[in-house]
Parts: sequence; structure tokens; C-alpha cells
Amino acid sequence: MEEILYPYVVKFNEYLSNYILVFLLVGVGLFYTIKTRFVQIRCFKEGLKNVFGKVNIFDKTNSNSMTSFQALTTAIAAQVGTGNIVGASGAILIGGPGAIFWMWVIAFFGMATIYAEATLAIKTRVIEADGKIKGGPVYYIITAFKGRFGKFLAGFFAVAIILALGFMGCMVQSNSIACCMETAFGIKPYIMGILLVIISSFIFVGGIKRLASVVEKIVPFMALFFVIGGLIILIARIKYIPETVYMIFKYAFMPQAILGGSFGYAIKQAITQGAKRGLFSNEAGMGSTPHAHALANVKDPHIQGTVAMISVFIDTFIILTLNALIVISTLYTKDGALSSGYTEAVMNILNKTNLVQTAFDTVFGNSIGAVFVAVCLFFFAFSTILSWNLFGKINVIYLFGKKHPKIAETIYMMIALAFIMAGSLTSSDFVWELTDMFNNLMVIPNVLALFALSNVVAGCLKK
Repeated sequence: MEEILYPYVVKFNEYLSNYILVFLLVGVGLFYTIKTRFVQIRCFKEGLKNVFGKVNIFDKTNSNSMTSFQALTTAIAAQVGTGNIVGASGAILIGGPGAIFWMWVIAFFGMATIYAEATLAIKTRVIEADGKIKGGPVYYIITAFKGRFGKFLAGFFAVAIILALGFMGCMVQSNSIACCMETAFGIKPYIMGILLVIISSFIFVGGIKRLASVVEKIVPFMALFFVIGGLIILIARIKYIPETVYMIFKYAFMPQAILGGSFGYAIKQAITQGAKRGLFSNEAGMGSTPHAHALANVKDPHIQGTVAMISVFIDTFIILTLNALIVISTLYTKDGALSSGYTEAVMNILNKTNLVQTAFDTVFGNSIGAVFVAVCLFFFAFSTILSWNLFGKINVIYLFGKKHPKIAETIYMMIALAFIMAGSLTSSDFVWELTDMFNNLMVIPNVLALFALSNVVAGCLKK
């Protein structure tokens, strides 16, 4: 069955990415950039102040909400996963160094998009009598479109996110953890899978408060750890940094010079890889992170909108860019493995999974490089599992939990844990493609609602 369906899923994803996804993401980002008069520039300083001026990891909220900072770290936990290491490396390998430029473009416009998403998440959320908060794209979708059409779009989105993030997405993340841990420490995949299931189930059972408490401590640590290691690499390769930056801009507009083939094919690869992996990385426009922002203990939607913008900035312009500079400065410059182009001998060894590990090995050495990447990927991917599970659970409750939410949550948790275990034991290109497909499909109803509610967003900003 997998062999039969795989080529069709690949073709469908190519169509979505090349002809729909790029235009939707850039379109809605450009639209909101103009509609909000460049909110990502005008309110960037305000966003930094709202994030870092109010950090308190011991701040108390009720069991049904998060602090604004916890909502931010939960969103970043979802964004900073294998998309930053494996996904970005894959974009560079397939689309050339220039793909990173297009990731930056997507992220810049995406900051305006995610401002709108977070603003609408707060504006349309439902706070019940017992204090429980229900929020996320399904709620602003049914606000934008009344009647059966709205319910259909919301249901379509909910099913897509449950499959993409709650199940198959977590499978992809656990597989990345298991592979790296086996390479670095010799830990058997089934042992890593059991450990992931035990730790994850402990956090899942604890609900929103336990999850928020964990990610608000993991995310700053993992970001700082990766940044310090990355800066060591860049200092060691300092003489290649100007060339690295030049290559990103050069191959954004002349990708055929490194990828080969015609200009049209090469530029399409560079742009679509940048767009597709940019989406998988920062998730702006996809509709995942609004679930976290909807739980923020803030009254003004605009405040959480500015906070959300900073999550895209941290994800793409700091973490992803650092990773890209490391890969390009070590592998694509004069003494790098890919300096002579994509020769068959090199391509048989390098792939999107081990590209970044090879880059770190050039400075740290094989053993330390493998350990460093494994530790980073563990924190990146595990924190993503936690956030994605929460986002899936919110939509499971929306679809099936109106009468018996606890039963729906329990069944969902058991299935999710099974996928986490399965991911640690096996790798499948088919699962990667299915994850991409449902990620892409989530965009459509989310973006339609964003366009429909643009006046609501503009009104919050003006107020």
C-alpha cells in the first residue's frame, strides 16, 4: 500500500508546494504586512519588551491558562524542531544555499501573519464558567464563516492537524531523536522509544500547567546551548563567513550555478524548498501556534500578537540562520565536502539527516560533533512533541470531546504515544510526505479565515 500511494502523495505535495502553498503564504503575509502597515517592523521593539520585559518562570496562573511567556515558549517549542536542523539542511541540499534567502522572505512576511493568528486566537477564544479556555484556528474559522461551510472548514482543519502534528508529526520527531541518540551514544532505538513514551506520558497526564512549566524551562536552555555551540563553529570558520553570506544571496537568484540544470528548474527548487521548509520551521500561516497563544493569560489581543512575532524571529532569524551558516560555511566553502558541487560520491554519503552533523564534525570532531547534535536535536524534537501533542488534543476535544472530553483525551493520548514509539523504531519517507501533505492542507482553511477576518485584526492593532 505504501509503495502504491507514495508517488501520488509526492506528486500531490509538489503541486501544493509549487502552485498553492507559496502563493498562499507569501500572499497572506504580504497582505497583512500592508494591512498592518508593517507591524513586524513598527511593533518589533514592543514585542521584545512584552517578551523579555515580563519574563518570570515562576509566575502563577490558573490550571487552564499560561503566562504570555509560557505561551511564547510553547509556540517556539513547536517551531524549533527537526525543521530547523533536518528540514533546513534538506532545503539547502535540494534547493542550494539560496533556499535560506527564501526562508527569510517567508519568515519576514510570516511575522505579520503570525501576529494576525495570535491576535485572532485571543479575540475569538471561549472562556467557560469553570475557567477552561477553548481557542485556536477552529474558533476563528467558525467566526469567519458561519453555518455549515464554517463547520466543514473547521472540521477539516482539526482532522488535518491531529494527523499532521498529533500523530505523524510526533512520529517524525521521535525518529530523529532515536537515530541521533543511536549514532552519538549507541542507545538502541527501542530503549529510546520507551524512555520517550514514559517521559511524554508523565507530562501529558499533567495537563497544560505541567507542559507549560516544562517547556518554559527547556526552550531558553536549548536555544542558548545551540547558539553557544554554533558560535564556536562560526568563530572557527570566521574567514569563510563573508563567502557564506554571499553564497546565500547569490544562489537565491542564480541557483543553477550550484544545482545544475536550467535556471527555471533551479530557481523553482530554491524558492519552493525555502517556502516549504520555512513553513515547517516557523509554522506561520499553518495554524498550529495559535493554540498556544490562545491560552495566554492576557486581556489585549495585540499584546500576544506582538509576542508571537518574536517567536518567528527567534526560530528563523536566529536558530535556523545559525544552523544554515554552520552548514554552508563548513560544507560549501572552498575546503568543504560540497565545494565541487553535487558529485555522486559525495551524495551517496551526505543526506538531509546527517548534513548538519557532518558540519559540526568538521570543527568538533566526529565524537563531540555527533554528541552535540544529538543533544540539541533531542531537546528540539522532544519539546516539539510536547507542543504538537497539545495542539492535537485541543482539536480532538473540539471534534469529539463535547460530552466526554476525558475519554477523548485518553484515547488520543494512547494513540499519540503509540506513534511516538513507532517513530523511534522505524523511518519512512512516506510518513515524512504524509506529514508534509497534512501540514500543507492545514494552511488552506487557516489562511481563508485570516483573509476573512483582516478587519478584526486591523481593529485590534488600531485600538
